[in-house]
Order: sequence, then structure tokens, then C-alpha cells
Amino acid sequence: MTSILRVRALRKEFAVHERPPGVAAALRSMLHREYKKIVAVDGIALDIQPGERVGFLGPNGAGKTTALKIFSGLLHPTSGEVLVDGHEPRRREDAFLKKIMLVLGQKQQLLWDLPPSETFELNRAVYDVPRAQYEATMRELTALLGLEDLVKRPSRTLSLGERMKCELAAALVHRPRVLFLDEPTIGLDVSMQATVRDFVKRYNEQHGATLLLTSHYMEDVAQLCPRVIVIDRGAILYDGALGDLVTRIRPDRRIVLRFSRPVAESDLAALATVVRHSAGESVLQVPKEAVNAVVGRALANLPVSDLTVQSPPLEEVMSELFARNRPRAATGEAPP
Repeated sequence: MTSILRVRALRKEFAVHERPPGVAAALRSMLHREYKKIVAVDGIALDIQPGERVGFLGPNGAGKTTALKIFSGLLHPTSGEVLVDGHEPRRREDAFLKKIMLVLGQKQQLLWDLPPSETFELNRAVYDVPRAQYEATMRELTALLGLEDLVKRPSRTLSLGERMKCELAAALVHRPRVLFLDEPTIGLDVSMQATVRDFVKRYNEQHGATLLLTSHYMEDVAQLCPRVIVIDRGAILYDGALGDLVTRIRPDRRIVLRFSRPVAESDLAALATVVRHSAGESVLQVPKEAVNAVVGRALANLPVSDLTVQSPPLEEVMSELFARNRPRAATGEAPP
């Protein structure tokens, strides 16, 4: 199958002006500026197939947003190759722009003093969407996102969650084949995050759209993305199944125990490492191969009312992956 996103040896460098503080340094910089080269994306390569949902993860400053802007044609690469459905993004051909959409959670395209319906109509005209197709798309998006009472109110009167729903609708007016979503749930409450995740998943399944998602909310990634690409300092650390990453970095398991009466922490410490303990609930960290034995002993010796076995939190997995990579990066070793 032909990749819908093909990246080879992609590199992006920025020249950043630096100067010490003070008026004298400011005056000198007017005549002579010193620049430092910053490598935001450092030779990455990847392939994404049509219809995939892929998480693009990394700490702040890892190069995620820079890469997304290159994929969508907003930035030109310093070197390397990028093809999106056969198009070179930096050429920004009409055929390419009609196939993609970049949604930035901290930016908006809604017209502040006008209702979202005006932005929808503007995008219809910009992308030359036939009227019949536009009306069918808007009926579908209105039903999926619950926009009936929102689209006629001025955008400035909408809550953050309401605006984000309208932003997604505006981004999908032309039914793009590729969605680049950069922190789409940032600042939203838990209920609205779930609404956005559910909508994105259904859109992907109904239309076969390809999704590349960046998010610092690991629940977004766990619910939406079977595959993840992890990037740090511009280089890819991992590309593969999310479950395999968890098993590779943290093969242990968490056993969550709830009790019908208080239990002493010392009784739990005899079973396994205690991660968290309270009178009614405790969390144990257990090697994967010892789970059955620990569960059996807990049920036999403790007043257990409920028990759950979980993988370690994804946040902990990511933190450990980055912690392992930093010493290697400093010495030039390959990622773990």
C-alpha cells in the first residue's frame, strides 16, 4: 500500500538571534547580530498508511509542531523529502490543500465577532465545495458535534469547548483526507475532551481519514491511537504499537486493591511494592510474571472487595523513555 505520508531524512534548522541583556548589547546587536543554529527536526523518517490514527508524542520543544507545519506546507524543510498523498507540501498546490487540514489547539480560525456559520461559509467558498456536498457535510457535523444552538451565536460568546467543536467543523468543511491535529483538547474539561475524541474517532472510521495527533493528554493518545511515534530533540525514539511501547519500557503491572475494611501498609508491603496506600484502596507494583501469585495471596489474606490489574500509566512510560534517552543523546548513542 502506498503511504499517504512519506518522510525521509527530514531536517529543519532555525537561526536564532542571541544577545546578552542590557542596553549596550541591544545597541551592538543593531549593527552586528550573532546567531545560534537550532535543529528542530533532525533527520526523521516515517511512513503513515491511509486511514491510520497515529499519535505523535514528545516533550515541549521536541519538534512535533515544527514537523506538522512542514507536513502541512507552512514551513519549508532545510533538507529531506516529504510527500503527502503524492504532493510536496511546500509547493502548496490547490489539490494538496484540499486534501489536508491542520488544527492547532491554541489558534483559531473562527471570526471573533461573527457566528461560526459565517466561517463555515467562508471555508466553503475558499475550498470551492459544491453547495449540495457542503450542506450534507454540515448536517453530518452538526449532528455529530451537537452544533445546533452554537452556529448562529457570535464566536466571542462561546465557551472554549464550544469554540473547539466549531473549529473542528470549520476544518472539515472540505472533507480532508489527512488531519494534522496539534493539541486539539488543550484547556478543555474532561467531558469535552471525551466528546472531541469520540468525534475524531467516528470521523476517521466513517471517512477513512488519516490522523496524526499530538497531545500532552495521554488519554487522548490511549483512546485514539493504536500506533505512536515518539520524538525528542528532533529525533524519533520509537515508532510502533502503543501497547508494545508500554511493555518494552515498563513491563510491570499495577494491581489496584479496594478493601471492605482498613488494611495496614505493612501487610501490603509483604506482597509487593506499594505505590499508593490509603485506608480503603492501595496500588501495588508487581512484575508481570508475578501478577497471578500476588493476586492469589491478596484474595486469600486481605479483605478485598474489588481488584483491577492495569498497565503503568502512559505518563510514567513516556517520562521513563525520555529519561533513558537523555544520557544517550548527550553521548551520541542510539535511542533505547
